[in-house]
Amino acid sequence: MIYQFQPILKQTLWGGDKIAALKHLSDAPTHVGESWELSGVEGHVSVVAHGPEAGLTLPQLIAKHGAYLLGRRNFERFGTEFPLLIKIIDARQDLSVQVHPNDEIARRHGHPRGKTEMWYLLPSDPDASLLVGLRHDLSPEQFAAMVADSTICDALTHYRVSAGDCFFLPAGRIHSIGAGSMLVEIQQTSDVTYRIYDFDRTDHHGNRRPLHTALAAEAIDFHAHSDYQTHYTPTDDDRTLLVDCPHFTTSLWTVRHQCLVDYSPLDSFVVLICTAGHGTLIDNLHDEYPLSMGDTLLLPATTTQIELRGQLQVIETYVRDDQPSGSEATAKITHENN
Repeated sequence: MIYQFQPILKQTLWGGDKIAALKHLSDAPTHVGESWELSGVEGHVSVVAHGPEAGLTLPQLIAKHGAYLLGRRNFERFGTEFPLLIKIIDARQDLSVQVHPNDEIARRHGHPRGKTEMWYLLPSDPDASLLVGLRHDLSPEQFAAMVADSTICDALTHYRVSAGDCFFLPAGRIHSIGAGSMLVEIQQTSDVTYRIYDFDRTDHHGNRRPLHTALAAEAIDFHAHSDYQTHYTPTDDDRTLLVDCPHFTTSLWTVRHQCLVDYSPLDSFVVLICTAGHGTLIDNLHDEYPLSMGDTLLLPATTTQIELRGQLQVIETYVRDDQPSGSEATAKITHENN
């Protein structure tokens, strides 16, 4: 059984209208900034949309199936808490400049874990942009001064972006999603964010959102890097690795004909997010699932093989089992002429 969940739509000050169109939602509210596609965050848990287990929450699903759903090691580590939060984000306005703490700092302040994440760009506006990482090293004192005089954006690296661009954001990396950007965000299951600068925005009551300058200063990596973008070359009918970190491993499948993917060595669930095109997924039980842009599917750890057919791109992510690299999923590729 492969699962699809009801999207959890989040209205925000900066949200737009792209998510409703992407997911063909006729009754979506306005200013939807985020669609939580797969969430185990308390108070915001995903609910199965279809099939015999429709209506079950993700924690209930894990409690029912345990290691058969998550994988043995993941079930031992996380219990009934799903370890990833998958979002689609649509920024009509610039999001706040922010940073996330690592696990150690987060726990010091009463949170179960920090947040490492990644972005994969969906079709966005022609002038869409992101701010990612520092242009040059900063001292904590310089950081505090730039926050105080609202010039912190001058210290950040600016990227013009388009569909397919990818960025890895380990905890501590300062960032902001720019107006016009729509993207998939894959992250640890955590909602802890330290807001640094919010472009002096106010809500409909005239109130500004609180900033967390001192907490951010504790979390930020003040060391600059030359480039923060993940550069890759996709290969037709094959997997292209994007990010491999202790929290998740993410790849891109570019399907032009047909792909057979062998998951039998992998001790983990797999999440698939379709980012372009449409096609069909066939699992090892020979059940077929339509797949089109904006769809997110959860494959249980008992899924040993899938077949992807059609013309589509699919983001694949899972939590590796910390075994040697040879234990990770392998791909068997076949081709058919269209």
